[in-house]
Amino acid sequence: MPSTVLFDNGEHRNILLEDYGHGLAVQANQHLIVHNGRGMILDPGGHKVYNRVLSETTALLKGGKLQYLFLSHQDPDIVAATNGWLMTTDADAWCSALWTRFVPHFGLDRLVESRLKAIPDAGMFIDLGGADLMVLPAHYLHSCGNFHVYDPISKVLYSGDLGASLGQDYIQVADFDAHLRYMEGFHKRYMASGRALKAWVRMVRQLDIEIIAPQHGALFKGKEMVDRFLTWCEQLECGIDLYEGLYQLPQK
Repeated sequence: MPSTVLFDNGEHRNILLEDYGHGLAVQANQHLIVHNGRGMILDPGGHKVYNRVLSETTALLKGGKLQYLFLSHQDPDIVAATNGWLMTTDADAWCSALWTRFVPHFGLDRLVESRLKAIPDAGMFIDLGGADLMVLPAHYLHSCGNFHVYDPISKVLYSGDLGASLGQDYIQVADFDAHLRYMEGFHKRYMASGRALKAWVRMVRQLDIEIIAPQHGALFKGKEMVDRFLTWCEQLECGIDLYEGLYQLPQK
């Protein structure tokens, strides 16, 4: 599994673990943040990638400790292997309070249930080895209980499924207009509404962002590319804006 360093100042590192697995399973990225030897893995994935991601994370921590799992929402490509992570590490897992009763259905052992922690709707700060990471509400983008992480040291915004792209063969967007074909259809169907997107953009424009890093596909790097993506989100009609016509009885 290849890895790409997004930021490294000696005590703080942000690393992208790229999963370019083939087959039916959707491509997914895992991200690792390490500060003063403490690590947090974001959206660690399902059973098919568990062994590789765990091995790579352990190597990248270089003797440090995995302190947290961050689960942006409840989808299986994010949470399915949570039990394995909790059984083989001492980490706590953080997810929306809406999903703490649902994640155990993926087989969470009762010995580790107490380490599944609830994020309140308004978000919170997580202390990672002395670094305050901001957990931002991103509800309905696409899940009703959904969060993103902003790292103020590296200025990376981890945006989960928002910004996701499918089918491209690069890890960084160089041409925004050419990239649209890889993400537009996904966003129109998976994001709940343009109203939710506009509210999210108003919130994140208050942050100093150098990189937006989604869970699927390519990342957006640099102020200009970040602004292109945010402006696109502000103007996008999606979800219920477009699909009210789906509510019809099926025809034989």
